[in-house]
Amino acid sequence: MSIKYYKLFDLLNRREMKKTDLLEVISAPTLAKLSKGKTVTTEVIATICTFLDCQPGDIMENQNDSSTQ
Repeated sequence: MSIKYYKLFDLLNRREMKKTDLLEVISAPTLAKLSKGKTVTTEVIATICTFLDCQPGDIMENQNDSSTQ
């Protein structure tokens, strides 16, 4: 299982925002982790959700590593 953040970037796109807009609330290395699908803390997820006024399920999804995309 792994967490995928494509929903976050889709949400940003639908709101006509850029990934770099997240730099208002998270660091550049954390943004890079999200872009690469790396692990981030629940505090980071909460911060992003507060900033975007959304729920964690709106920005991330748990997927089986064996699933095809």
